[in-house]
Amino acid sequence: MTIATFNANSIRVRMPIILDWLAEHEPDVLAIQETKCEDDKFPLSDIEDAGYHAAFTGQKSYNGVAILSREPAQQVRFGFDDPMWPDDKRVMCASVGGVRIINTYVPNGNKVGNEKWAYKMGWLERFRGLLAVELQTHADVVWVGDINIAPKPEDVYDSPKLLGGVGHHPDEFTRLDAITALGMEDLFRKFTPGGGYFTYWDFFIPRAVERGLGWRIDHIYANPTMAARATRCEIDLEPRKLERPSDHTFVVVEFV
Repeated sequence: MTIATFNANSIRVRMPIILDWLAEHEPDVLAIQETKCEDDKFPLSDIEDAGYHAAFTGQKSYNGVAILSREPAQQVRFGFDDPMWPDDKRVMCASVGGVRIINTYVPNGNKVGNEKWAYKMGWLERFRGLLAVELQTHADVVWVGDINIAPKPEDVYDSPKLLGGVGHHPDEFTRLDAITALGMEDLFRKFTPGGGYFTYWDFFIPRAVERGLGWRIDHIYANPTMAARATRCEIDLEPRKLERPSDHTFVVVEFV
């Protein structure tokens, strides 16, 4: 089973890249974040023509998550199902081939100390509760998405410079550690140690990809049963080099 994740930064703009990538790699599942698309404008027919089913929730210009899969997703759940939390179109859960897949677009946080930062901290804490329930309910769990956290020094191009800012802050590390302590393993790091491996490059940094000025903020985690089945987890850099790319690229994991 092959599962991939991709922050599209507008699914309709990136459809040529997504369709070409699906045709070349033929994953069983592709989780997409930041679709920026209302449900009635979601490009479902294009996806179905490519041989995939889709479950999705989105809104205009912001957020949005989707799961594309070879077989129809089951037990689909959107949001936290919690009256204390708004439906911000950032999280969905679905079962495909007996595997529970949790797709997240974690809030960015905007600026340390402001309201959006506080929302990110609370969101991560609330997500830990959701994940705990999913782990109790399902034997095989994979969590994917744009986590908006580069948790280790080697996950950013200049940790001393960036440490303490949004995306590379100790308060984020603490909350992510609390989530992974539930029994989730970072599958990219299962196979690849060291620095220089990134999934996001800021459009505003000239020649960021060529200069290696990136962040590893798109992750794939798995519980012990799924982590034991993983045979590879890789970042596909090539789509970020294409015309009209997302500022992110694909991460893919293969399970036996």
